[in-house]
Amino acid sequence: MLGIALLFIGAVLVVNGVGLTGRIEARENAVFNFLVGSLALSISFIGLVRSVDNAGYLGVAAGLLFAFTYLYLAVVQWKGMNGKGLGWYCLFVAINTLPMAWLAVDQDMRSTMMWLTWGLLWFLFFLALALQKTIRSLGPITALIGIVSCWIPGFLMLAGRW
Repeated sequence: MLGIALLFIGAVLVVNGVGLTGRIEARENAVFNFLVGSLALSISFIGLVRSVDNAGYLGVAAGLLFAFTYLYLAVVQWKGMNGKGLGWYCLFVAINTLPMAWLAVDQDMRSTMMWLTWGLLWFLFFLALALQKTIRSLGPITALIGIVSCWIPGFLMLAGRW
């Protein structure tokens, strides 16, 4: 199920990256963020039902970090809010990516790098939203991270090539 989630998270990051360049209206992006956030939430709930140990619950928590990001963003975009609260949530998530990356070191260096990359992106959104810092390249960075750390790995997982 991780491959499915990553494929669509990659897609939403690309769409959000394009949106940050002004090519897509925020309310239009909100619909896709809601869909992907709902998908991530559903996958997390399935994982919760199947989990039998702390490792399983940690995976669920990780999935919920993504789900709540996209659901929160959908509301911010739909309602035309400034996103400062979302920015502070992004800081919380960015901090959580550090122990997630550390825990993955012994298992899979690719996962470690993915967590660190995602942490960087969430931190950039903290700067942009909560602290109102202008990051001119945030759109292209978001799209690139979506392609490299989500879309491609998700597709490879689904194709059995990961």
